[in-house]
Amino acid sequence: MKVLVDVCVIPMGVGLSVSKYVVECENIFKAAGLNHALHSYGTNVEGEWDEVMAAIKACHEKLHDMGAPRISTTIRMGTRTDRDQTMQDKIDSVNSQLGD
Repeated sequence: MKVLVDVCVIPMGVGLSVSKYVVECENIFKAAGLNHALHSYGTNVEGEWDEVMAAIKACHEKLHDMGAPRISTTIRMGTRTDRDQTMQDKIDSVNSQLGD
């Protein structure tokens, strides 16, 4: 089953800057071959359910290996059975109605 996910992985106990941890998760999504798009408060990821969930698990494992003693992750996800839909499809649909 395909899934679109908005995920925000927050390492705790590592100081104020978390960019090096974000980089590692982005590298994991890329290595997994998942379509992903970084935004200011997380990452949108699309792919097969098991592959996306495995990548999120790999993010947790990597960040713990990097010394993060605690990680808090928020996930919003959506699935469809009537058709395949990409992140870009959703954006294009709204932009077409905006008239831009």
